[in-house]
Amino acid sequence: MEKIIILDFGSQYTQLIARVVRECNVFCEIIPFNKPFLADKNLKGVILSGSPCSVNETNAPTVDIANLANQVPVLGVCYGAQLSAKQFGGLVEKSNKREYGRASFILTENDPIFSNIPSPSQVWMSHSDTIKQLPSGFQLLGITDNIPVAAFKSNNNFQNPIYGLQFHPEVYHSTEGKQLIKNYLTKICGCSQTWTSAHFISESIASIKKEIGDQKVVMGLSGGVDSTVAATLIHKAIGDNLIGIFVDNGLLRKNEFEEVLHIYKQLGLNVSGIDAKQHFYKKLTDKILPEDKRKAIGAAFIEIFDLESKKISDVTFLGQGTIYPDVIESASVHGPSVTIKSHHNVGGLPEKMKLKLIEPLRSLFKDEVRKIGVELGIPEPLLNRHPFPGPGLGIRILGEISEEKVNLLQEADHIYISHLIKSGFYQKVWQAGAILLPVKSVGVMGDERTYEFTIALRAVTSVDGMTADWAHLPYELLAEISNDIINSVKGINRVVYDISSKPPATIEWE
Repeated sequence: MEKIIILDFGSQYTQLIARVVRECNVFCEIIPFNKPFLADKNLKGVILSGSPCSVNETNAPTVDIANLANQVPVLGVCYGAQLSAKQFGGLVEKSNKREYGRASFILTENDPIFSNIPSPSQVWMSHSDTIKQLPSGFQLLGITDNIPVAAFKSNNNFQNPIYGLQFHPEVYHSTEGKQLIKNYLTKICGCSQTWTSAHFISESIASIKKEIGDQKVVMGLSGGVDSTVAATLIHKAIGDNLIGIFVDNGLLRKNEFEEVLHIYKQLGLNVSGIDAKQHFYKKLTDKILPEDKRKAIGAAFIEIFDLESKKISDVTFLGQGTIYPDVIESASVHGPSVTIKSHHNVGGLPEKMKLKLIEPLRSLFKDEVRKIGVELGIPEPLLNRHPFPGPGLGIRILGEISEEKVNLLQEADHIYISHLIKSGFYQKVWQAGAILLPVKSVGVMGDERTYEFTIALRAVTSVDGMTADWAHLPYELLAEISNDIINSVKGINRVVYDISSKPPATIEWE
C-alpha cells in the first residue's frame, strides 16, 4: 500500500495535512520528526509539517532533508520550508512583524505542483520567521506582497525535488490548498489514489484473519461508533471467535443499554450485556474531582471486564476501538504532554490480562471510521450518533454522582436530544448533551417556591473534535427545550446554554 509520511514538528495543523492527504485517497501516517521510519518501496513522499519553534533556536527540531530527498519527493510546509532553506545555506530571519492570516499568493514560475491553480490565489500565513534568501541551487516559485519567498523548489541537486511553502495549504482559508496537495501527491509523487473504504475493509479483514487465525478475541463494547465498527470488522474476519462484552455502568443515556444490545443482535455480533450499575455507583461514592471520577470509572470497568472475560476460555487477543487521533496525541513531539483529561481507553488492561492488542481502526480519523461503517452496513442510528465520553454521564454530572442525579440527567438529556432530532439540528451539530450542575436555585411553579437543580445544554460544531465552536441553535428551539425539561423533569427548575468554544474550553465540562 503506497503511503505518505508526515513528519510532525509540533504544528497545530499537522492533522489537517493528514486529513487532506486522506481525502485524496492516499494513505498517510503522522510520526514525530525524531522517530526513525522505514523508507520502503511503498513510501511515495515525505511532508515536513509546521512548528511553533524557530529554525534559529539552539535546539530547533531537525531532520536530514537531503537524505529524504534522495529517496522520495519532499514537501516542506512553513517550518518545514524554513528548515529546508536554512539546511542548504539559505537565510531565515525573524520577520519585522508576525505574519498571520490571509495573503495573496502570486506565481513567479510555472511548475506541475501548481497545475490548475490560478494566480493570484488566497493562502493562509502563520509564522514569525521568514525566508529572506534561497540557497544556491533552489528556484523561487511564488511570492506575496509581504513575503519575498512564499514557494520554492530545488533544482537537480537531489534524486527527487524538495518543495517549500511558506503558507499552510492544508487549512480551509488557503482556497487552492487541496488542489496543491493533490498535485504534490499525483504529479510529483506519482500516487495512484487507490486508498478507499472498500480497499481498507478488504485489507483489514485479510490482515486480521492472518494475525488471529482461529484464536479468540475479547472486546469491551461501548455502543459508540468506534468500538462498533472495530467489532464488526473483527467479526467479519473471525466470526463468533470475537466475544463482546457490553457493560451497563449506570452512566449511559436513557434506554441506551437495551437499544444498543438490539443493534448488536441485528449485526450478528456475539455480545453479552452486563448490568453493573450498582458496582459503579458504589465506586463513585464521595468522588467529586473529575480525574478521581474518571479513574474510578476506569478501574471499575477493568474489574467487571476482567471478571467477565475470565469466564471465557482460551482468549488470546483484546480488541479495542482506538482511532488515529488517540495514537497521535499519545506520541508527543517534545516529550510527555500535559494531561488535560485521562483518556478513557482501557490503557492498563492488556498488561493486567496478558493479552495481545488488536486495533483495526488505529490508522483512521473519526469521519473515516463512519465511512467504513457505511460500507459495513452498520445501522444509521448508531453510525451517526454523536460522540459520547467513555466515562458517560459520570463527567456530565458535576460534583458527586448518585443514582438519583443520573436519572435526572438521563431524562433531561433525552428530552434535549429528542428535540434536536425532531427539529433536524441533531445532524447539523458535532456533539450535544446536557450537563447537571451542582447548583440549586430558587424557582416558582404555580404558587409554590422550588429549590432545584440547574441543567446546562451543550452543542458544538466541529470537523474532528480537535477544535469546536458552540452551535448557534435558534432561540425558539432552545425555549422549547427549556420549557419541556422544566415541566417534565421534577428536580430541575433552570436551564442554561453553554456558548464557549474549544479552545479555550473543552467540549465536555469535565
